[in-house]
Amino acid sequence: MQLKTSYNKYPFVPVKGMEDACTTGWEQIKNELNKALQRNTSQQKTVVIETYQGILYEETLSVFKEMLSPDMVIDTSDVLYCEDRIREITKRDVTDDRIFGYLSRLKMADLVDPEKLQKARQETETSNAPVTLIFGYGASLVCEQPSIFIYADMARWEIQLRMRANKVSNLGIHNLEEHIEPKYKRGFFVDWRICDRIKKQTMHSWDYVLDSNDPKNPKLASGDAVREGLKQAAAQPFSVVPLFDPGPWGGQWMREKFELDKEPENFAWCFNCIPEENSMLLGFGETMFEIPSINLVFFQARELLGDAVHARFGDEFPIRFDFLDTMAGGNLSLQVHPLTEYIQENFGMHYTQDESYYMMDAESDGSVYLGLKEGIDREQMIRELKIAEATGNTFHPEKYVENFPAKKHDHFLIPAGTIHCSGRNGMVLEISATPYIFTFKLYDWGRVNLDGKPRPINLNHGIANIQWDRTTSWTSKNLVNQIVKLAEGDGWTEERTGLHEREFIETRRHWFTKKVEHNTHGGVNVLTLVEGNEVFVESPSNAFAPFTVHYAETFIVPAAVGEYTIRPAEQNPDNPCATVKAFIRTNA
Repeated sequence: MQLKTSYNKYPFVPVKGMEDACTTGWEQIKNELNKALQRNTSQQKTVVIETYQGILYEETLSVFKEMLSPDMVIDTSDVLYCEDRIREITKRDVTDDRIFGYLSRLKMADLVDPEKLQKARQETETSNAPVTLIFGYGASLVCEQPSIFIYADMARWEIQLRMRANKVSNLGIHNLEEHIEPKYKRGFFVDWRICDRIKKQTMHSWDYVLDSNDPKNPKLASGDAVREGLKQAAAQPFSVVPLFDPGPWGGQWMREKFELDKEPENFAWCFNCIPEENSMLLGFGETMFEIPSINLVFFQARELLGDAVHARFGDEFPIRFDFLDTMAGGNLSLQVHPLTEYIQENFGMHYTQDESYYMMDAESDGSVYLGLKEGIDREQMIRELKIAEATGNTFHPEKYVENFPAKKHDHFLIPAGTIHCSGRNGMVLEISATPYIFTFKLYDWGRVNLDGKPRPINLNHGIANIQWDRTTSWTSKNLVNQIVKLAEGDGWTEERTGLHEREFIETRRHWFTKKVEHNTHGGVNVLTLVEGNEVFVESPSNAFAPFTVHYAETFIVPAAVGEYTIRPAEQNPDNPCATVKAFIRTNA
């Protein structure tokens, strides 16, 4: 049993040839921007700073005013519609549901008062001010060809932490003191969709990118350096920065194995490959520059995903890996994910969260609830779920839901519509599609969130999606350890472990004591080292530097890489290493 691992909590992509392209600290940033202004020979110079939702707005604006000493300032919060109008415009997407909204199709221009925007444009065009600063959401709409264009970026996880701490409001909304749930929902369904659209439109024209995640230690990199970093990342294996978060059912496995912070009571989740949530670090010399990893998907979609995957999913990363830790914790909520037609009609997503549980570890009493028992009374089960929701009474899943023993390296497949949850004393590598938050909780064992509020139950949504014919006989035959040996060679064996034919993700497990050959075959690969202490990912043609992976680390191999090999750091025939690899079936 693995006692500890050299788990890398801060992986980064070293950007070759750009070692001096990043400036750190407000004083150095000031010097860099003033030099850039001096190099511009125009009589009237305009600095546009387009901002992502979640920056410390007033503080950052104040700093730039002090640094640049502009003669005219346009704050785009004055160009947006008033809050009441923005709430009206976004109401359809935000909805009245506690958790779920509809993925917005709005653009930044939809939140802008056209008369105010036109006035701001005229003021900019006719101004004789030597330096004009345009700052905020939609700043690039005011001036499309500025002297200097700065993009102030934000990592999604940092935004969520700031929301929890009541440090930031939503886009055009003054709701600092609002609970995290409505702030996150508005951010997820509306703000981030809008900001991502303007980000994608402007990426190729950024002069500078501001890493605003640490206001005490800001970093400014040239747009060319960031774009070059993303190009280099799309040509080699890399890992995103893992995120760890406690939860009401969380366990102790990750804390012990990864040497995490001792203060939280537990760690429930590790998001280790969710580009919309995770950051990635670009290494400019000794400086680590943090950006959302979704930027790579936006900027290098075809190189990262491959043509066939890109054609199907666009600039979305469709594979999600994360850890769920219930070791010395509790059962997950009893849940179900929406069917494809349900998520399309109700939430605006074009694919759903099919998933699977790969057991990284389990105690002797570890288990997975999966599918329904034979011959249950459907109406009685629904009645008891509704009573439990309304009264807080105990619901007894064991009466209705099959419970399978779970041991290390078992793989349970969970196509959408299958009722499921991990039991306590398990360490799950969750391999799934990436619609992020569409989990319908049916029962949560009477627990509350860490803030003391009752956890949301989504019974109506859940009941509408349960596939009642997925009972023990079907589940055992189709979803539990569907492992088939596919090939073997000198020191290695390849197995297919899933997923179900209703799911578009394929998974392969390799056991190996010697080097194993892999090929992306034109589609992105995501892998986790599920057995063994350390391996090296290498290019047969030396196209990229050797990439080191430790136990339990997840990494991405872009489609553009093509051939690559994985070999153990130590060859021991009695202790094989193992990886689990996921990719998109492109011939389905």
